[in-house]
Amino acid sequence: MWMLNMWSDFDPAMPFGQNPCSVSQEKASLATGLSSSELNVGGRRGEKAGFWAQPDGMGYKPCLDFSPRYRTESDDIVKDRSKYLLVVVSGGMNQQRNQIVDAVVIARILGAALVVPILQVNVIWGDESEFSDIFDLDHFKNVLANDVRIVSSLPSTHLMTRPVEEKRTPLHVSPEWIRSRYLRRIKRDGVLLLRGLDSRLSKDLPSDLQKLRCKVAFHALRFAPHIQELGDKLTERMRSKGPYLALHLRMEKDVWVRTGCLPGLTPDYDEMINNERKTRPKLLTSRSNMTYHERKLAGLCPLNTLEVARLLKALGAPKSARIYWAGGIPLGGKGTLLPLTREFPHFYNKEDLALPGELEPFAQKASIMAAIDYIVSERSDVFMASHGGNMGHAIQGLCRTQKDYHPKKRQMLSYFMNSSLPDAEFNNIILDLHRDSLGQPELRTSKVGRDVTKMPGNQAEKCIRA
Repeated sequence: MWMLNMWSDFDPAMPFGQNPCSVSQEKASLATGLSSSELNVGGRRGEKAGFWAQPDGMGYKPCLDFSPRYRTESDDIVKDRSKYLLVVVSGGMNQQRNQIVDAVVIARILGAALVVPILQVNVIWGDESEFSDIFDLDHFKNVLANDVRIVSSLPSTHLMTRPVEEKRTPLHVSPEWIRSRYLRRIKRDGVLLLRGLDSRLSKDLPSDLQKLRCKVAFHALRFAPHIQELGDKLTERMRSKGPYLALHLRMEKDVWVRTGCLPGLTPDYDEMINNERKTRPKLLTSRSNMTYHERKLAGLCPLNTLEVARLLKALGAPKSARIYWAGGIPLGGKGTLLPLTREFPHFYNKEDLALPGELEPFAQKASIMAAIDYIVSERSDVFMASHGGNMGHAIQGLCRTQKDYHPKKRQMLSYFMNSSLPDAEFNNIILDLHRDSLGQPELRTSKVGRDVTKMPGNQAEKCIRA
């Protein structure tokens, strides 16, 4: 048996289911056909909707008012024809998205034109998609036309130039570091090539550059029309019977390998993950000196499906809740989802919602599949991720009027392990832990190291205002 021993009492016959920033809470309620105080779930009248009630947005709205100095400097930057920045971005779609955001900001710092980023073939999924396969290139260029000049390729005057390549940019560098290290070189050679931009640019930048980050992440990076169209269709199919929860499950094989955690399905699966980690140690993302148990206690491991089910019940999710689950097939197959599908039978993913043939063109395109998940999740009434991740952070950073739960994994663990705790008491404790973690705007008490595009409500560096 590959199933968790503790799940042996679950019924294996349970079947599986076949720009928001400008939207006010009132309009969001009207869009679903439901009031803000009480929502009908799955077409049933009278079901109280504390779970579906939305957080107070505190009246904040998008604000991308750049300073006069920024606007004045823009004229010279977009006219420049002497400096070009080439970048190669890596990882999954959401990781690439973050690096593209920083690439635009680095180009702005250097006063250079940005050549459309090259997407490195992913070593895990083998996806060979190019930028324009995933994102709307014309929209990207037009939105940033007054900030950074975006070009599809190097001009003929620079084609024979061998670009200076930089592979060892340190983590969290400042604009001053970038100028001191790269500006003279790009002026001299005309072309600079950067690789591996993940977390290289500091999260703490001057206000105008933080606003540019927001502009790229939430305005310029729009998905290609064919992806957006399919994502919209799946959203409407989820929306047709009322509000829904989007659940980003992080339980694929590579997630267990990279996090240094164990799935706990059977000893064989745990051994598989340990062996994979030993043969490919570079996949482990951080803190390689910690044991699995230390990671679990520190809240660094993904929630398993049993924990997710208990958490949702404690937060008040009704059994009739419609759930869209984003992500790849979990290690162990769909059977590992039984704890969730027993408690919440209206459980769907993109394969369940798509008509025959709709997903076929993207079967080997993991980045496009991730983009579809992003669209449906972004439009949800409630969002929750079982383990952080770039997609979860991006959705939390949106100016959504909808609720985003941020599981307090470290604080919850002792209660999950206490088998003598009555369900009612457990539920009250878990609910109290999450009262201030619903996606409402956060006031930044500490600036250092906080990504402006990932803060709940996007309330940072004046990216939004009352």
